Parts: sequence; structure tokens; C-alpha cells
Amino acid sequence: MSVTLEKVDLSLKYTAYYKQVKEELFEGSSDILNAQRSKAFQSFVMQGIPTRKNEDYKYTNLHPSFAPEFAFVHSRTDEEANLQEIFRCDVPQLNTTLAFVYNGWFSKKSSAIDQLPEGVILDSLENISKERPELLSKYASLANPDEDPMVAMNTAFAKDGFFLFVPKGVVLDKAIQIINLMKGSSDLLVTQRNYICVEEGAKLQLLLCDHSENLNNYLSNSVTEVFAGSNAEVEFYALQNQHNKATSIHSVFVEQQRDSRVTTHTASLHGGLIRNNLKFILNGENCEANMYGITFLDKKQHADNFTQVIHAKPHCVSNQVYKNVLDEQSTGAFSGRIHVVRDAQKTNAFQRNNNLLLTDQATMQTKPQLIIDADDVKCSHGATVGQIDEEALFYLRARGIDEDKARLMMMNAFAHEVIQEIKLEPLRERIDELVDKRLRGELARCHECSYGKDC
Repeated sequence: MSVTLEKVDLSLKYTAYYKQVKEELFEGSSDILNAQRSKAFQSFVMQGIPTRKNEDYKYTNLHPSFAPEFAFVHSRTDEEANLQEIFRCDVPQLNTTLAFVYNGWFSKKSSAIDQLPEGVILDSLENISKERPELLSKYASLANPDEDPMVAMNTAFAKDGFFLFVPKGVVLDKAIQIINLMKGSSDLLVTQRNYICVEEGAKLQLLLCDHSENLNNYLSNSVTEVFAGSNAEVEFYALQNQHNKATSIHSVFVEQQRDSRVTTHTASLHGGLIRNNLKFILNGENCEANMYGITFLDKKQHADNFTQVIHAKPHCVSNQVYKNVLDEQSTGAFSGRIHVVRDAQKTNAFQRNNNLLLTDQATMQTKPQLIIDADDVKCSHGATVGQIDEEALFYLRARGIDEDKARLMMMNAFAHEVIQEIKLEPLRERIDELVDKRLRGELARCHECSYGKDC
């Protein structure tokens, strides 16, 4: 069988599976979610699982990740969080309002939603879509299945996730921490859909932690839509720290209204294959968008960060800084696209991707892009790929610092620029610790347990 035919058959496998479980997907789900399934499924049929011929996925081969025989989770399971197990590992325990999502299903039973201020809603998407469908109708319109086959697949299969609503003028004095837990007795494919709405003048700090409790093959295909109202402030942190048999495809779509400020931080510390899609539309004047990412890879791990920022209104600012440290035979990719539309004058847009290769076998692909249709703008982009500066290393060694320690110091300094932008102080300190462990070659959460060197 040819490679091309094998790839077609892989897409057909999931197409056939959808038809097999279609009745189960529709059963018990809300009208507003079911209304999108059939159209999204047709879009997935047309696009299929993306290959390298898809320009947006040209640096990432998803087909090996979809090849195993996965079990889907189409119904809620009654799980409770084992906090002792979770927090003895590398998910940081902070002074936060905790919530849990098990295999794509929000757990109200394990979540401390009673601690939230009046008017703030944190609930399962399943419940909200039935009880408050008007909220979804108003805000859920950012992720277009026709533009990305992984969004199409998510829309066709997803039944739950979390819904977070912060009403006008509410300022949360405590961050919300949501732990996405993958746990099962077999290989699992999870589709999770999340919606976040922060209304006018409201402020939110949100931390998402990806975590797994055993060494099965896991594939997570999640979509998160974020709406920031006028003068709203949102800090969105994502900590990705899973084992080498985990694949994470995480798509985040953000829309900002005038005078809003949204900052995202993505720390990818461990995982077999990670694909982060981050797409912003600055849809009001005087918006500010800041995007930071730090990634550490070794063995044959792969991480691909794809960003897109659309400056749709004048007087807006966007800033992107992504850094990658690649060791052994790992591979990485960064594609950053800035589009300034015709009427978005007085735009300031900046993008930078810096990459540090620790071996001759590690490889990095980087593709910064600018599309500028306005004439009164300040825009720049840049990328570097290189190894540790030998002159700087010699300088440190000449002052009595041994080579291993000197290399560690230089790598920490390389990562520090991104980490220092984390405003949530306990998280910044914890990530500093995790990064230091990662750079020393100490493996993450599962590596401290009984899984061994292959995780």
C-alpha cells in the first residue's frame, strides 16, 4: 500500500468512526452543540487529518499520532481528583481556585466553584449549552471548522469541556487553575471544547495544566475560545508537562474589544508531540496582545507553535516572543503570521523567535511572516537558530566555572527573558524550578515515578 493511500485510509478510519457513533454523540447533547456537528464533520471529511501539504501543518506530521487504535470518551465518568498524587508531581499547587477536567469532561464534583465571586460562572460546557445557550450564541464564533481540520474534528466530536464567564467589572483576586487530567486503562483520544468570556472591565488570571497519570498513548485535541470585552484584562497561562506517548493539539482563539489587554504564556516542558495554535483578532482600537512561549525538547520530541495575529482596528499593539531549547534528536517549529488590515493604521506589531540547539542532531524550522495592508505602521519580525556561544562559554570557564554549570547558566539566561514575563509570582517561581530541572536533564513528573526512562 502506498504512503498516500495509507494517509487517506487513516482519515477514512475516523470518518467511519464518526458515522458509527453519531447517534451517541447527538444523544444527550444540547441543540446548540449538535447544530454544528454535521457541518463540521463534512468539513473534516473534505480536509482530512492534515499532512505536510497543508501549509499550516507543513512542519508537523500528525499521522503517526492518529495511527493507534484509540478509545473515545463519549460519556461522563464519575472520577475524583487525587490531589496528593497530582501535586507531588510537577503540576504546581498554587493559591488558586481549583477545577478539574477528566478526559475532556468538566468535573463539578472535584472543582471549588463555590469559592468564586458572585456572578462568575465556571461550569461544564454540557450544562451551560443546555441551561444558558444564549451565552454560547453570543460569544462562541471564533473557531472556524473550515479553516483547520483539527477544529473541524473537535467540533464534530466534542461534547464537553469548561465554560468560564466573568461578568462586567468583576476582578478576581485569586487565579483559577484548571487541571486537564488524562487517565484511562487504555489508549485515549480526547476532544475538549472550552469557552472563556471576560466582559467589560473584568480581570482574570487563568492557568491550564496538562497532566497524565499513566503511560498510555494519549491524544488530546482541544479548542478554547476566549472573548475579552472592552477594557478587560486576561492573563492566560498554559503549562504542558506530559510524557513521550502523549500528543497535544491545543487551539486557542482570542477576540479582543477596544482597550482590552490579553497576555498568553505557553510553557511546554515535556510531551511527545505538541502542536499549539494561537490565533488573535484585535477587533477594537487600543488593544494590546502579548504572546510568550518557552519550549524544552529532548529525545525525539516535537513541538510546533503556530501563531496568527490579525490587526483589524487602528492603534493596537501586539508582541510575540517565543524561545525553544532543543536537545538530542528533537525537532521544533515556529510559524508566526501578523496581518495588518488596510484600516488598521498606527499599528505596532513585533515578533521574535529565538532557538538554541544543544546538539547537531536537533533541528528547528522557523517561518516569521508579515502581511501589511496599511501604510502607517511599525512592524518587525526576526528569528535566530544557533548553538551556545562558545566565546561566552569560554569567558565563564576562564572564571573558574566548570563547563556543565556554565552551559546551565547560559541556558537559564536564554529562557529567563520569557519566564520573567509571568506576572503570577508563585507560578513564575515554580516554572523557574521546573525549567532548571529540565535543563539539568532531570525528567518531569512521570520520570520521578515508576515509568522509567522511556516516558
